[in-house]
Amino acid sequence: MRHVTGTLISYYFYCKRRMWLHANDIRFEDTSDDVAMGRLIEDSTYLQRDSNYEQVELDGIKIDFYDHKNRVIHETKKSPKFEQTHIWQLKYYMYVLLKNGMEGVTGILEYPTERKTHKIELSSDDVVEIDRMVSEIKRFIQSEDCPSLIKSVRCKNCSYYEFCYITEEDEI
Repeated sequence: MRHVTGTLISYYFYCKRRMWLHANDIRFEDTSDDVAMGRLIEDSTYLQRDSNYEQVELDGIKIDFYDHKNRVIHETKKSPKFEQTHIWQLKYYMYVLLKNGMEGVTGILEYPTERKTHKIELSSDDVVEIDRMVSEIKRFIQSEDCPSLIKSVRCKNCSYYEFCYITEEDEI
């Protein structure tokens, strides 16, 4: 079993079908305008970070900007539209670091286009919730069956839209 990644944590909140497809190597993010815009924002803001912060890859997560000295993860997102998802993804990164012996790590969630930042901390209740989420994610992605289509308005902007709706007669 592969590790649960930050992307799978995000997709857990967006759509279980998208999560399952991604975990099973069916991926369309490279053709997504939203993903491209997010990468552009990340690559064009906070340019001084490359020399001041480290990239950390551990147990399936990839943290682009980690301030080792102050034990702070910086997570940059395009928009606060899915802020709760972003918070849980950042908490998951802190959780993985904690599980690997790095205590006292906090996070800063950044929305440069909005000029907003939020300090994020990991509580003991969060650890219990993440343990539960990880178990559920593993159960979902190990299943032989792809979860059903959710038919949500947000599907229209998803990079998996055409894949999911290719045989559907009715559009949402």
